[in-house]
Amino acid sequence: MLPVREHLHAYLATVLKNQDSPALKVGSMSDHVHALFRLSKNFSMAKIVEEVKTSSSKWVKTQGRAFSNLHWQSGYGGFSVSAADVEEVVEYIAQQETHHRVLSFQDEFRKLLEAHGIAYDERYVWD
Repeated sequence: MLPVREHLHAYLATVLKNQDSPALKVGSMSDHVHALFRLSKNFSMAKIVEEVKTSSSKWVKTQGRAFSNLHWQSGYGGFSVSAADVEEVVEYIAQQETHHRVLSFQDEFRKLLEAHGIAYDERYVWD
């Protein structure tokens, strides 16, 4: 999947740019994507995520039979990052494969929510 993954990252960056939300870094694993981007003043986070998911889902299905059943889960997480932390987040996204050998995406997301005092219900977090 590596060649498709690299093309997917470029595709996602293009979709974000077209939504007036230029990507600073896009990275992915088989079960999730991290995208650091400057949020548009013209579109809501929900609208941007909807466009990214809809457009990329259609695109990836054109990349071969192996991707014909790909779909995004209905939810997403969106977090703001201070300018002082951008480089750290860029590096974090670049190191996803190494990081997730130790900590699963689900565990990572739970820890992030808990660290920031965000209440959640497991029934509604995962599809």
